[in-house]
Amino acid sequence: MGKGKLQKFADMATYPHVFEHPYAGPEGVPFAMKGQWDTLFFRNGRPLTLELGCGRGEYTVGLARRMPERNFIGIDIKGARMWTGATDALRTGLKNVAFLRTRIEAIDQCFAPGEVDELWLTFSDPQMKKATKRLTSTYFLTRYRRFLRDGGRIHVKTDSPFLYTYTRLMAEHNALPILAMTDDLYASPLSGGVLTDIRTYYEQQWLDRGMTIKYICFRLPAEGELAEPEVDIPLDDYRSYGRSKRSGLEVSR
Repeated sequence: MGKGKLQKFADMATYPHVFEHPYAGPEGVPFAMKGQWDTLFFRNGRPLTLELGCGRGEYTVGLARRMPERNFIGIDIKGARMWTGATDALRTGLKNVAFLRTRIEAIDQCFAPGEVDELWLTFSDPQMKKATKRLTSTYFLTRYRRFLRDGGRIHVKTDSPFLYTYTRLMAEHNALPILAMTDDLYASPLSGGVLTDIRTYYEQQWLDRGMTIKYICFRLPAEGELAEPEVDIPLDDYRSYGRSKRSGLEVSR
């Protein structure tokens, strides 16, 4: 029988590479590690990559194993899920990986300007009803600019046609440089390496259902006005675990 949530939280309270920042609203109190992740924890001067909404942490740990020349932090609010990756990293002695439990809305309270080199968004909830909740919306891109280096890369892997289309339109509408893009990653020349050799729990769920995986990578310049694309996008017609689509609407912006 697997460990329960309380035991997992108790475990992580003893892990030296797991941190927690209570959410105090979008303009809350800065986290004590802000601007000091390398000085106080990694101590190696290497570039820092974040995975936002890391879930069980498979991607964070997988990236850390394959790229020892970089540091990685997996971020999620659901600590019981995070336990899996955090425990794996601890047991295998990975020194270039950490985990942070907080809400993504508070992400700019946790990192200083220019402290982060790039972001990964892996299988984020597409949030089709409300644009401000999407992790590639102007709401979040504005927050990322507060700590991401100028022109830092944002990688998006998703099963969702809606989120993929929305993110592409966001990048095009705001002239954000697109570095790579495909609506069928495993059938594209991009297949291989960290893009397909690492699979999250949810990614494997989608692949087992015969769904295609989408990927887009773009740069986020530090300057320039950001605006939402005023385009109707067809909604996904499915949900996880075979449930029907999320609303009676056919399109959203």
